[in-house]
Amino acid sequence: MKKNKKIIFNTVFLLLVFVLTIYGVFHGEDLGDVIEVIENADKRWLLPGIALVAFFIWGESVIIWYMMRSYGIHLKKTSCFLFSSVGFFFSCITPSASGGQPMQIYYMKKEKVSIPVATVILMIVTITYKFVLVVIGVGIAVLGRGFLHQYLEGILPVFYLGLGLNIFCVTFMTVLVFHPDLARNFLVKGLKILERLHLLRKRESRLKKLEDSMDTYRETAAYLKGHPRVIFNVILITFAQRMALFAVTWFVYRALSLSGTGFWTILFQQAVISVSVDMLPLPGGMGISETLFLNIFVPVFGSCLLPGMVLSRGLGYYGELLISAFFTVVAQLTIGQKT
Repeated sequence: MKKNKKIIFNTVFLLLVFVLTIYGVFHGEDLGDVIEVIENADKRWLLPGIALVAFFIWGESVIIWYMMRSYGIHLKKTSCFLFSSVGFFFSCITPSASGGQPMQIYYMKKEKVSIPVATVILMIVTITYKFVLVVIGVGIAVLGRGFLHQYLEGILPVFYLGLGLNIFCVTFMTVLVFHPDLARNFLVKGLKILERLHLLRKRESRLKKLEDSMDTYRETAAYLKGHPRVIFNVILITFAQRMALFAVTWFVYRALSLSGTGFWTILFQQAVISVSVDMLPLPGGMGISETLFLNIFVPVFGSCLLPGMVLSRGLGYYGELLISAFFTVVAQLTIGQKT
């Protein structure tokens, strides 16, 4: 019953955000002109964009497959691709991407992967995923002062907020991993304070869950210390994976027969959007991503700004959603089925 209520809430929330996004973006705009520009776009430039989205999903499957092998678990690459697709699909449709990893663990369990192992691997995927965003964000903030003031003047508070939240998240997760006892004491005290303030009911089961989660962090720390080369390679793959998705916007730019702005400028503008929205409690950063695009890409896309946003988000988010949705259905029909 509780699970059904959560599904209903997530569905209603997703639809509400989608409707508000569509209204906010297209209200007062001439849809005929937008559609005409999109129809006239050079589809030959959009095909590589679709391929990059598929590469983005595939990149995580390579990481999962690679790390599973380091555990001595030999899974088919196709199964790992399905795990990756499941994760991206549920991350796209749930607030703060909260539904992705639980569903991945569910399907991994059907393939006889133990929950502790699956949890540790996905924990490392999350840490490296956010670590890469932090490195890119800090690099832009420190080394790209001219870039910041030329393109991001109007959204700097949002960018710094997103960067700060990502830094906090990576730091907090690192503390949990490498200092689990310190983290446990901190969290137990936090729970007691919340219980005294009557913001949480006192439950022994909550403390038990906390102890179980600390075991996961200890396992993660042991893995990180024992496999430094694996972690280094995972970070490199994650960089390539993230850059591939950011580059989609440049192919949209070329598809609209535009020129004058370099590949790396557009790539880092798109990276800024990801850094800014990654920690916000919105499915796929819906709404805020479109708003940021329409703000920072004005000097790049000019009169093609709205069609550019539609195509960029259409490939980078909705394309990812559709591709991962298709393979999630495949996962449901095939994973765990006896042959």
